[in-house]
Amino acid sequence: MHIAEIILLGFGLSMDAFAAALGKGISLKKWDPVYTVVIGFAFGAGQMIMPILGWVAGVRLRGYIAAFDHWIAFVLLGYIGGKMICDSVSDNQPEVAFTDALDVKEIALLSVAVSIDALAAGVTLAFLNVNIVFSSCIIGCTTFILSCMGVCAGYLFGAKIERYAAKAGGLLLICIGTRILTEHLFG
Repeated sequence: MHIAEIILLGFGLSMDAFAAALGKGISLKKWDPVYTVVIGFAFGAGQMIMPILGWVAGVRLRGYIAAFDHWIAFVLLGYIGGKMICDSVSDNQPEVAFTDALDVKEIALLSVAVSIDALAAGVTLAFLNVNIVFSSCIIGCTTFILSCMGVCAGYLFGAKIERYAAKAGGLLLICIGTRILTEHLFG
């Protein structure tokens, strides 16, 4: 996997975090740089740790499923991407409660929730020739930057762009999964 693909994977995985950060930005009474960095750090850390955990599990299973690992990557990334797209078109959008408070428990739970995809992606990365620490750092940094941007954009623009971010991220993950499959089948 090339660095450009790892960055694209980071963008795709970051879209859930970006959408959640948009929601947090929408709920702010006034923009706060500390709040923005805390959200970015929490989401970035979650997205950095989860692929490593998934990679460890994937490495343990690699010998058993090496013959069809590309199909697993395709299905996992396709499922995650498809779920992101379906969730983005759902009519079940929560009401916004305006706040300026940092709820550490809520942010930690939200960080785990938006990072579950990264756990599954980590399993996929175990079947590819990647440096997991480097890849996870790229994914975490990408998520940090996009989450900070999400809080700012949410505060400035509101819910108008939230659904588009999730759709774009989902489509990107599906494309990466398709590329992995076609490279193994035809490359």
